[in-house]
Amino acid sequence: MTKHNIAVLGSNGMLGFDVIRTLQKCRHNVIGFSRPMFDITNHDHLIDAVSNVEIIINCAAYTNVDGAESNQLTADAVNAVAVGELGKIVKKLNKYLIHLSTDFVYDGRKNGVYIESDDTNPLNVYGKSKLKGETLLINSGCRHCILRLEWTYGHNGTGFINKILDRTKTRDSLTIVNDQHGSPTATAEAARLICKLVENQAEGLYLFAAKGYATRYEIAQFIIDNLNLKTTLIPCASDYSPAPAKRPLNSKFNCNKIDSLFPEFRTDWDSTLGDFLKEMK
Repeated sequence: MTKHNIAVLGSNGMLGFDVIRTLQKCRHNVIGFSRPMFDITNHDHLIDAVSNVEIIINCAAYTNVDGAESNQLTADAVNAVAVGELGKIVKKLNKYLIHLSTDFVYDGRKNGVYIESDDTNPLNVYGKSKLKGETLLINSGCRHCILRLEWTYGHNGTGFINKILDRTKTRDSLTIVNDQHGSPTATAEAARLICKLVENQAEGLYLFAAKGYATRYEIAQFIIDNLNLKTTLIPCASDYSPAPAKRPLNSKFNCNKIDSLFPEFRTDWDSTLGDFLKEMK
């Protein structure tokens, strides 16, 4: 295996944490950059981060989906403008960039599973800012891979899975939406894929999620059953308790494109989540 010098932007986040750990296990030379010492919107910080490496992995993002509705300038600065600037620098220095994006670039109205060539139509500010970032990156002309992930969870963050686990500690019942469909995807699995992409240096757009689909209610019920918790779950429609940012109802990914590169790589969502919950115990 070829060893690479790699910069991970957003290394203290949920995904960045697992990416750093996984790349180090593969014996790559990895440098992490994260707030408060690193600001992706600062041009000089970007230059310093990427100048002495071959590969850059951008996990840095403004990920507060509801908060973005009232902080559009910040979301755009981090998720869009900075990504475009990063692309220009990567192009000029002839590097390779892996950039992480989201299922929120879709509106969730498709009757079926999403593929890379489907039209995008974000429903919220966060999704719009991430899509702008993708577009600016593509327009920069740099060597890149855009990896759209969905419903991620890990040990070093606050995703849907982590929130359910926290709320069961203090509540006897939880109301969970039962009309949003997708695949809970472990950041550890995404990090393993990124490690493979580092070696392959594939270019273009790819969708990645765990195998199988479930609603958020079904996932929460899986957690309750798996951990033998007493919390009662109440299913509801998304309109029952609307959040500031609208979510797509359908986030089902067709991952055939990534499967063609790495056959038999993806794991079933329930198996992987079950292993994660065992570790949490």
